[in-house]
Amino acid sequence: MAETSWPGEALIAAAQDGDSRAITALVSGSHPHVRRFAHSLCTTPQDAEDAAQEALIILYRKIGMLRATGALAAWMFRIVRNECVRRARLALRHRGPLPERAAPSAEEEALQLLEAGIVADVIASLPSEQRRVLIMRDVQGCSGRMTADALGISTAAMKSRLHRARAAVQEGLHRTEGDCHGG
Repeated sequence: MAETSWPGEALIAAAQDGDSRAITALVSGSHPHVRRFAHSLCTTPQDAEDAAQEALIILYRKIGMLRATGALAAWMFRIVRNECVRRARLALRHRGPLPERAAPSAEEEALQLLEAGIVADVIASLPSEQRRVLIMRDVQGCSGRMTADALGISTAAMKSRLHRARAAVQEGLHRTEGDCHGG
């Protein structure tokens, strides 16, 4: 698998302490993941590239604000999501009146962004050990063995955490859906 993993906690901690080499390595190591997030969330390739760049600038400037070194992926996902939503809103404001046939696709794009935001919020609310497993397996696409090894746990423990995380996300999404429908 050619997939690279997120930068490790030691590198993140060094970056938080102001080590300029660590900050550079952290931004560089996060770049492919941030781009993938942006391309999956933004409505245009240009917005995705711009959102990824903005997210990396925020990472560079505000790494000290990250509370837990293990939460980097969730933090970056939230930053990218917010930037994509901001860009979509800006585009809708500046686009002017839309042709009749284009209106549903703009609406669908906005709904997809909102849904991605809800999913990101639910994932961010998970306990860190569940969130890390879920992100590695379902967002980054790491194998079960790779995830377990990276987290220093058994494959059985990884599967258990992943199952609990997925169930919690599903429950959180159902709860959010109920809130939206008045139930």
